[in-house]
Amino acid sequence: MSTDTRREIPNAAGEYEMLDAFLEWHQQTVLLKIAGLSETDLRRTMTPSGVTPLGVVKHLAYVHRFWFRVVFLGEDVAMPWSETDRDADWRIEPEDSTAAISALYQDEVDRGRAIAAAHSLDEMAKNPLRQKSLRWIVVHMLEEIARHNGHLDMMREAIDGQTGE
Repeated sequence: MSTDTRREIPNAAGEYEMLDAFLEWHQQTVLLKIAGLSETDLRRTMTPSGVTPLGVVKHLAYVHRFWFRVVFLGEDVAMPWSETDRDADWRIEPEDSTAAISALYQDEVDRGRAIAAAHSLDEMAKNPLRQKSLRWIVVHMLEEIARHNGHLDMMREAIDGQTGE
């Protein structure tokens, strides 16, 4: 895998700094897990449900968009899924390039990090259907990304034998 340039997580810090460090570390890990894979391997179906490494990245981009922008800020932004197609954010379409999916992911990560930095962890989401604090959202994002990093780690090991944190 690529050279590890992830931010070091402090051994002790305040609540926001610690959450932010862990979140950033896991966000950066996503792209490290797919670095160096061929287009064929990035699009390789790795599970019976059709999950691909690049599909995980696309899914995580939209998870960031959903929780930070749609739920927390209450923005009306496009999401790929619908009532009839609940898994559209996992699917890699022929026109989806690795560069575009990676850029979408990084853009949504950057937006989410900026939103979190600009608000109190105690602030409640503006979306009336999801009354969650920003703290809840950040912790949920940590759980979501860490779980999918585990999936990416297993996929990467199956593809080329590489493992790592």
